[in-house]
Amino acid sequence: MSGGPPDAADLPVGYAQLWRADPGAWSTAGAAWRGLAAPVRQRADALTARIGALRPGWSGAASAAAQRRIGDLRTGLTDVLPALVEVDQVLAEFGARLGAAKARLGAEVARAESGGLLVDRTGAVRPDPARPVTRTGPAVVHARAGIRGALTLAGAADREAAGRLAELTTAAVRGWVSVPPAWRPGPGAGPAEVSRWWAGLSAAERRWLVGREPGRIGRLDGLPAAARDQANRLLLGDRREQLLVRRLALRHPLPAGPLEASRRVRLAAVEAALRGLDGLGERLAAGEAPRAYLLGLDPAGDGRAVVALGNPDRASSVLTYVPGMTSDLADAPAELGRAARVLQRCAALGPVEEVAAVLWLDYDAPGFLTEAAGTRQAEDAGPALHRFQEGLRAAHEGPPARQTVLGHSYGSLVVGAAARDHGLGADALVFVGSPGVGVDHAADLRMPAGQVWSSTAPDDVIRLARPPDELARRALLAGTPLGPALAVLDGHGERLWFGADPSTPGFGGRRFPSAPRGHTGYWDADNPALDGMARIVLGR
Repeated sequence: MSGGPPDAADLPVGYAQLWRADPGAWSTAGAAWRGLAAPVRQRADALTARIGALRPGWSGAASAAAQRRIGDLRTGLTDVLPALVEVDQVLAEFGARLGAAKARLGAEVARAESGGLLVDRTGAVRPDPARPVTRTGPAVVHARAGIRGALTLAGAADREAAGRLAELTTAAVRGWVSVPPAWRPGPGAGPAEVSRWWAGLSAAERRWLVGREPGRIGRLDGLPAAARDQANRLLLGDRREQLLVRRLALRHPLPAGPLEASRRVRLAAVEAALRGLDGLGERLAAGEAPRAYLLGLDPAGDGRAVVALGNPDRASSVLTYVPGMTSDLADAPAELGRAARVLQRCAALGPVEEVAAVLWLDYDAPGFLTEAAGTRQAEDAGPALHRFQEGLRAAHEGPPARQTVLGHSYGSLVVGAAARDHGLGADALVFVGSPGVGVDHAADLRMPAGQVWSSTAPDDVIRLARPPDELARRALLAGTPLGPALAVLDGHGERLWFGADPSTPGFGGRRFPSAPRGHTGYWDADNPALDGMARIVLGR
């Protein structure tokens, strides 16, 4: 028995077309469209300068008319900026979905060929005469169905991208923007209410809001990742300018003394934040897959950032990673790299899965051990993390995604406190290198049974973060004969600084192994902990 090529009538993407497809080329094309934003913005700024130059030496009706006309031209340019980012998003997401379809096609062909079948250049399946096998009929049917499934995925991606590009083409003719109704969600509005408000707007009204109220749109949980990304990218230059102004104000030395020492520390912090922001900017500008989405950015204080790799609204599995002590804007590129390594391992384990990873650095992480010894900053972060996860749920398209929240070090306390006090829109919690998560048992985290995971490396220094009363007792007895005996009798124990050790059996969670890589090596390529995190994200 043999199976001919899949019917082309209802499949806009054929076998040979998908086999030859280059998904990365679409991401590159999208980045080129996004790159047009810089010259457009420069031209708009030049028009602003032209208006400013006209005002001092020219007045009257003609001057006012000229200024209005130049202002209209400038507005026309700025109105197109969100659309340029939107084209990039459409093409990058199409490339990602095309890549998933191509990976599935490759897997189906490999499975068929390993089972004694041949697949020709048209997608037709037949038994391999050189490898006679029994019961080829069902195998051919199964292989043909698998190939058709891959082509169906590619066709769906093609139709959706074509529809979104057609809407943009129409908007280019009819007008990019339209003034929306005056009502806006209030400060207390939940993500679900925000999502309903956004759904009631037209595409042109949404672009108006992105272009004219980017500060509001960029931070609203419950809005699509695409809209937040467009808004925050428009603000990226202004955010960098804020840091440059702070650096300039700190450039002038003061007389030797405490104030000068403080100035140097603050200047070093601002320069580090600038390097971190520029590192994020490089990743945001890259045409590589997965595309990065800027979901939040605030340079104030130590700086905060929320960045997704892949669109979390479209992924079937989403990881939210919460880093720990000393994490700030300066560290954001490195922390994003950790999220990327989990994503890469997910791609290796499940090449046909659509997975997104989010770096959530939207809290004031402790900068010193004295701060990290308390729970205040973790508890203060709880409402924001809860709201963010609810926003991911509200904005997601299609069937609900599997949501996993991962906390490292002090970040595990942030995750634990948020789950304990507010609940988290998550299907699994993962703790690595944890000093305790603020509860004594997994059941206190309000998660489904069996979906609380933890790993602590054998040589992780966090194991020494014993409860305060125990440390005091050990210090008191250290110089006595009871000191060594206490250490022998106690062993590792099951309590840490912030409660029960989540990596011990008594906590009631599930454990996965880690190699001895210290406190920061959980993401090393050869560490089984990386596999463990990826498998949990995928639900395996």
